[in-house]
Amino acid sequence: VLLCLVCSVIVSVTAIVLRPIQNANKTLDFKRNILMVAGVYREGMNVEQAFEQTITRKIVDLRTGMFNTQVDPRTFDQRAAAKDPATSMALSEREDIAKIGRREHLSQVYFVVENGQIKTIVLPIKGYGLWSTLYGFIALKPDGNTVENIIYYQHAETPGLGGEVDNPKWRALWANKEVYGADNSVALTVIKGHVDTAAPNGKYQVDGLAGATLTSKGVDNMLQFWLGEQGYQPFL
Repeated sequence: VLLCLVCSVIVSVTAIVLRPIQNANKTLDFKRNILMVAGVYREGMNVEQAFEQTITRKIVDLRTGMFNTQVDPRTFDQRAAAKDPATSMALSEREDIAKIGRREHLSQVYFVVENGQIKTIVLPIKGYGLWSTLYGFIALKPDGNTVENIIYYQHAETPGLGGEVDNPKWRALWANKEVYGADNSVALTVIKGHVDTAAPNGKYQVDGLAGATLTSKGVDNMLQFWLGEQGYQPFL
């Protein structure tokens, strides 16, 4: 009993002492991934400094597509907002193709601005795969229609299968793909197998992950949702 008591005290104290360090590391990793998806991260760079100098943060009201200037982007907790009925909306089964349950009213978006001109738009995305909710970012060019990059910074998909969303080779397939078709609907999709780049619709398609059909479908669904009318389309 004494041994258990001593060990539990040690574990509890350690957890409490290390929590601020862990939170700081999570925040740093979050910013690093934004820099990476925006194409400005370099190995060894000061992440905090680069983020503050390179990235502009804004809050967008997903209900209107307009900026919200009443909320401070530096203190806004988007995950907490998604769980709070006062700051989010419940999605019907038909609407909830990404399987997120609720969609927050406000979302933080990020811009790379050079000489007063937007160079890159970075949008947070999330949705359920096979085993977990995947959290990531998609980077678009200033036209709001051409993909620059995609990255997932948190998930629990199967290593070697769905976990291949982290593979740089697969992520490279997204560059220069287009989001919206001629009718302004979301045409960007993840297909089963390989894309025929010579086909007219090849510019909207990305290869699926081999052996990870449900994860690929999850990625496809979250893009349909977040780039559609319930997500960022009114803003874009």
